[in-house]
Amino acid sequence: MQKIILSFIITLLSTQFYAQNRVSQIREQLMSRSTNSVLVVAHRGDWRNFPENSLEGIENAIKMGVDIVELDVQRTQDGVLILMHDETLNRTTTGKGKVSEVTMDYISNLYLRNGCAIRTKHKVPTLEEALLLTKGKIMINLDKADRYFDEVYALLKKTGTVNQVIMKGGKSVEQVKGQYEKYLCEIIYMPIVSLDKLNAEQQIEQFCKDINPVAFELLFIKDNNELPKKIPAMLKGKSLIWYNTLWDTMVGGHDDDLSLSNPDAGYGYLIDKLGARIIQTDRPAYLLQYLRKRKLHK
Repeated sequence: MQKIILSFIITLLSTQFYAQNRVSQIREQLMSRSTNSVLVVAHRGDWRNFPENSLEGIENAIKMGVDIVELDVQRTQDGVLILMHDETLNRTTTGKGKVSEVTMDYISNLYLRNGCAIRTKHKVPTLEEALLLTKGKIMINLDKADRYFDEVYALLKKTGTVNQVIMKGGKSVEQVKGQYEKYLCEIIYMPIVSLDKLNAEQQIEQFCKDINPVAFELLFIKDNNELPKKIPAMLKGKSLIWYNTLWDTMVGGHDDDLSLSNPDAGYGYLIDKLGARIIQTDRPAYLLQYLRKRKLHK
C-alpha cells in the first residue's frame, strides 16, 4: 500500500512539475524572442468542440498541446470580470441584454450556446475561474481586458498567474505608457498594429524604442501591402511577430480557410515569408499537425 501511495505522489508531483515547466518554457520562448519554433494560440479556446470562452474549451486546448489560449473579458454590472466576447449575452448564451447591465447572479443561471447557437450544459465562467484552471498549464492572452487593467492585475496577483498573461490593445505608445507603465515590468503587453495605416512603420519603431514589446500582433487586409514583408527585418532580435488566421482580411488572405486546402500557402507563407512565430487560429489541432510535421512545434 505504501508503494502505491508513494507512486501516486511521485506521479502527481511529476505532472505538476511538467505543467509549471511547460509554462516556463513558453514564457522563455517569448521573452528570449526565440524564432526556432512557432507558438500556437487557440482563439477563444477550442470553440469548434466546445462553446467559445468556456472552461471546457480551454481545457481541451491545453490537452491538445496549444501554447496560448486567447480569451475575452467583459465586466458585469456588479463588477465581476467574466469570459465573454460580445458586449451582450444574446449570441453566446441563453440570456439577453448587455453584460454591463446585468449582475453575476443573473449570468450564473444562464447556459452557453455553441457555434451553431444551440444551448449546451456549459456555464459562463468568471475570469478568476479561468485563471485558476489554466494556472501552470498554458499562457493566456487576454483581449478587451486592457479596459480593466487594475482589476485584472489584482486577480492575477490573487491567483498567482501574473507570469502567464499577455495583455494586448490598440492604444498608442503614449497611452500605454501613461496607463500601464507600472505593470510593464511584470506583465507582457503586446501592441496591436494595423499595417494598412500610414504611420504603421513609425508606430512599430516607437513601441520598440519606448517599451521593447515581446511581440506585435499585426494585421493587413490585402496581399499587395508590401510592409508585412519588411517587418521581419525590422523586428529581428527585437520582437516576435503574431498573425491571426481567423479570416482573410486579417492576414491578406493567408487564413485558416486557405490553409485547409494549401497549408504552405496559408500558414507556411506567414512563417517563411512574413516571419510569423506566433499564430492565432480557429483550427488549433490542424495548425499543430502542420507545425509538427515541419518540426516547428515542440
